[in-house]
Amino acid sequence: MTQKPKIGVTIGDINGIGLEVILKVIADKHILSICELVIYGSAKSLAFHKALFPELGEIAVSTIKSIDAFQPDIINIVNLWGDANIELGQISEEAGKLALIALEQATEDLKMGYIDALVTAPIHKKAMQLAGFTHIGHTEYLAERLSAPEHLMMMVNEGLRVALVTNHLPIQQVAQQLTQEKLLKKIQLLHESLRVDFAISKPKIAVLGLNPHAGDEGAIGTEEQTIIQPAIEEAKKKGILVFGPYAADGFWGTGTYKPFDAVLAMYHDQGLIPFKLLSFESGVNYTAGLPCVRTSPDHGTAFNIVGQDKASPDSMMQAIFLAIDIVKQRADYLDMHSRPLRPLHVDEKLLNVDEKI
Repeated sequence: MTQKPKIGVTIGDINGIGLEVILKVIADKHILSICELVIYGSAKSLAFHKALFPELGEIAVSTIKSIDAFQPDIINIVNLWGDANIELGQISEEAGKLALIALEQATEDLKMGYIDALVTAPIHKKAMQLAGFTHIGHTEYLAERLSAPEHLMMMVNEGLRVALVTNHLPIQQVAQQLTQEKLLKKIQLLHESLRVDFAISKPKIAVLGLNPHAGDEGAIGTEEQTIIQPAIEEAKKKGILVFGPYAADGFWGTGTYKPFDAVLAMYHDQGLIPFKLLSFESGVNYTAGLPCVRTSPDHGTAFNIVGQDKASPDSMMQAIFLAIDIVKQRADYLDMHSRPLRPLHVDEKLLNVDEKI
């Protein structure tokens, strides 16, 4: 890319730590040397949280009504509401409604190509439900709005990448949601994302089993034999380097994950508990399979510490960095694969052994 990518950031729940970590990120003026930042929310809500942390100093911003008024080389705030009743650490319908307003506008601008990527600060699911939000979370909402029938939740931190077959699903429903077809699609999607978004030409993928001890040859469940292993074999036929199913406890405990470019877990806690133990405060949630780039920090609203200057901005910063990297990588990938191969030109003089060089 010849210009800095334009990254949109939604402020999430105004009663949580989203605005705090955003403020701590934009207080570092170097962020504008690598991207343009557009915050979707409210200047007054930002100012309320800024007053809690005077040590951050002055932060220059441009308050705009819409992305059409964007100003380069300064933090832009798309001002979507005025006053708001901020109740730190509290669940409220108003906070849910405002988070939804910011998400809807940012998503629309993302669809239209006005921003290159979207980074979403955390929302509170109960507050969103009170506001009439019918989706389980950001991932499902964005998949629908961006018309992505297949998507994949992936947690990322440096060389560690953990993807999920099922996302926010009650544990009793996980087994009945697993099918060979679904698992094969997730493997293929993960493989393609590693190639396109992370520039890994021949990615190696590990697949975890569903049951303890990966079923112990059918003694503790048969999903490994009837669903997971057949999907792995089918993926191998398509040229994908995929291995498993592995027993999850030993896989993480012995460090077996280290040689792999990504791990595919069957359900939320199977993948996210070890990931957060290894990467808490620096991990990033990335949604693979979308036509647009979306990342988020790997933490929630953290109502228990909001306003106390305890929230680390590292995960938000890494979410922005990853969004920038993937935007650039996708552009490079498309550029490389859209150019026809040029014939190799060989200077005939170099082929003449009598010619002095």
